[in-house]
Amino acid sequence: MNESLINPFTLSHPTAVQTSLFAGALFARFDPTGRFIAAARNTGSTEIWDLETRAPIRWLDGHVKAVTCIDWSRNSRYVLTSSKDWNVLVWDLASACDPPQRHASVRFDAPVVSAVFHPKNSQIVLVLLVTGEAFVCDLRTEHKSRVELLETLLDEGEEEDESNGNVPVRSMLTVARFEPSGKLIFVGNASGYLLVFNTRTKLMIARHKISGAGSMKGLDFAKSGRRLVTNSSDRTLRQFNLPNYTTLSSSVMDTDQIPPPFMDVELEPTHRFNDPINKTAWHAMSYSPDGEWLAGGAADPAGHKIYIWDISNDGQFASALDGGREPLVHLHWHPIKSQIASTTNQGSILIWHCPNPERWGAFAGGFEEVDENVEYEEREDEFDIEDEQVQLERKMKAEEEEVDIDTVVSGAHAAALSRGKGTQSGNMGGAATPIGTVANGTMMDIGGVTGAIGMGDGLLDADIAWAEEDPDGDKPGGWKMRVVMDNEAAEYY
Repeated sequence: MNESLINPFTLSHPTAVQTSLFAGALFARFDPTGRFIAAARNTGSTEIWDLETRAPIRWLDGHVKAVTCIDWSRNSRYVLTSSKDWNVLVWDLASACDPPQRHASVRFDAPVVSAVFHPKNSQIVLVLLVTGEAFVCDLRTEHKSRVELLETLLDEGEEEDESNGNVPVRSMLTVARFEPSGKLIFVGNASGYLLVFNTRTKLMIARHKISGAGSMKGLDFAKSGRRLVTNSSDRTLRQFNLPNYTTLSSSVMDTDQIPPPFMDVELEPTHRFNDPINKTAWHAMSYSPDGEWLAGGAADPAGHKIYIWDISNDGQFASALDGGREPLVHLHWHPIKSQIASTTNQGSILIWHCPNPERWGAFAGGFEEVDENVEYEEREDEFDIEDEQVQLERKMKAEEEEVDIDTVVSGAHAAALSRGKGTQSGNMGGAATPIGTVANGTMMDIGGVTGAIGMGDGLLDADIAWAEEDPDGDKPGGWKMRVVMDNEAAEYY
């Protein structure tokens, strides 16, 4: 359950380890619902753990080398795994067989560094290879393709260099991610540049120089998509407020210029996060669900350190979490709750949470908490439902009343008497209006209202419409995971 709905004033960052899962994992990621967590293993398999039972429920065995990346579809039906064996596999958790069958398989010409689903359609996959190449793979029948993302190089200055015999060379791509809406792809390279591509056209629309960053190692977005944090080789996390790329995407589509124009500006970070004392690097970083906290996993070889900053308070340092002597290799923030999953180099998954102190005074208004036990003397009638003296007086009055034993009342007469007492209806005497009906009694067309709202919001975005063509079947509540039981449990039920 969403903790902000329970008490919006107590949602904070995690402070203590709630449980530990001995999964032998290289890294682990929560699913969008927050109930399951996927653990990648060095053997090439992936385990799906149920956080309610704290036990593995699915085993995805399809790779022959270590798994390098895991991603979930938007409603948790599909799981994507990439590996050093050059393959990207998509698994369907709604399949009737156990283990789940492969839904799709894509093979490349080099080991895969990372692979992620498109936020709107799991049939579109962004893949990054160890050779520094990035591809957008469209597995839909009508749009089946594999397009490489290429940085636009030819501008005026570089044309002069080319005329002198100096041909510009593209830097190796080191990290690639979809932004939360799926319209754009952000790619970092080894030269400290952040490249922005349009997902539908695969054209570069912006290039940002990150001063002093060096090679880009990681990207993460807040849910709103307006804030981005980067991890680079200079051991510094940088947060940026992203500009608006909407008009830029449309201008690229409307022009016939080759190469198409793009924004080439330097981005200035709003905050820089680092460890000024130990100068440690960072393995991973993750935003909280509301975007008000940022967690960074330190690459400390002597301990398990997680640093948390309060973004809502001008990026002030909040606390440092110590998870023991096993170094941290990865972390991921829960998509709903105030929880973090951090993975150690020994394969254990630590689930961090924010413990809420028990307030016993909330159960009774007159309850008072004491520091030590006090002997209490109970009155004889303290916990009686009704005081004995009041009960006695009520009984005496009932005995003094005269009882009419001569008058006989029929059923119809009793009903008339009950109507005469003015019994009120459930709506307190008011006129009830059924759902879907307006005040004058005319039935309201719910579909028409919905359509009007859609028209009021403007035309459907072309990029979103393109992504939602040929849907993948991952609908909310539209699938169920088959319950798997061992033989003894199956015989019992």
